[in-house]
Amino acid sequence: MKSLHRRFFLKTSGLGLLPAIFPFTNAAAAVADNNLSAPKPEKLIKFFGDGEMFEPGDYIAELAKAHASTALVKDRYGVGGVVTELEKKFMALTGKEAAIFMPSGTMANQLAIAVLSGQKSKILLQETSHVYRDEADAAQSVFGKRLIPLAKGETYFNLEQLKETISAIKTDEAYGGEIGALSIENPVRRTDGRVFPFDEIKKISSYCRDNNIPLHLDGARLFIASAWKGIPVKEYSAYFDTVYISLYKYFGASGGAILCGPKAIIDQMPELIKVHGGNIYGNWTNAAMALHRLEGFEARMEQTITRTKELTAELNKIAGVNVAPLDGGTNIYKITLSKNLNGRHMRNRLYKEFNIQMGFPEGASQALITFNETLLYQDISFIGNAFRKSIT
Repeated sequence: MKSLHRRFFLKTSGLGLLPAIFPFTNAAAAVADNNLSAPKPEKLIKFFGDGEMFEPGDYIAELAKAHASTALVKDRYGVGGVVTELEKKFMALTGKEAAIFMPSGTMANQLAIAVLSGQKSKILLQETSHVYRDEADAAQSVFGKRLIPLAKGETYFNLEQLKETISAIKTDEAYGGEIGALSIENPVRRTDGRVFPFDEIKKISSYCRDNNIPLHLDGARLFIASAWKGIPVKEYSAYFDTVYISLYKYFGASGGAILCGPKAIIDQMPELIKVHGGNIYGNWTNAAMALHRLEGFEARMEQTITRTKELTAELNKIAGVNVAPLDGGTNIYKITLSKNLNGRHMRNRLYKEFNIQMGFPEGASQALITFNETLLYQDISFIGNAFRKSIT
């Protein structure tokens, strides 16, 4: 199956075709039908995206809940209040000396790479990475860097590929020059959330440190990789100089990012944020939400992974349905369906009657589905019975 880009997931997700026809005794079926006659649940279950993304009213209510627990204190130009609290939290989580709030992940990536590389222009990275493909050539046009991509179309490169690329630069170019930095994205959005193998990260990190090549981690979804691969965020972070983590992809904020690293690097960021137009007066609404949602996040992810396994096992009992994790993947799975299922009808009814939402598939028989913590809003029997009722 050709890989589907995460950005187009709402259009291409295959859960719109997902039937869940479970075996029932007559008594169990009657109970299920009674359950399904209950009012439509208020909370929306979303089989796309990496976490909850609140609508405005729900966002305000969630912040009010956080404020009722502990009074929220605003920042001023990113200093003080919940912003400083959040930065301290991420310093502890990543094991880094310092952290700073950024308005966007692109700014976090670009400023980190620019400062790490200094006057050296060459930056090594994955060809599929966000820095290379999705940041409007900022490294080249704004910072004067030359991006050198490795492993075209793949999730990751290995140490041997890295060494070969560096050797080619030295021998094939008139002005070889030194490598300014190496950037790794993990997990990789453009390869459907697949991870850069941890053993390869360790080998590459060791080589780079021996050769004085600074390392940056685009860890926008690092907490997803950590949960699904069982490797602590701090352990991932230890192999890099700087680490960026998104605040909106699964922490519920409406925007923002955190960049962590050595104090000498992070101390240069406030002026650079101002120079590049990112010095926003009030950042507290995003920081407060992320700080609030960090509480208990690890436990919620463990529950989500358990429920994913339970639901996948049930779906795979159904004739004509197969759900399986991607090789090297995280929370995105592939679903393969028989061609006689009326997925569009089921998708519409699931949303209208049971508040379960998913996107349309691009193909007739295969698509990608994403599991996140909205799976915790209802028990597995409710979700399964909703699919059963909707496909009838």
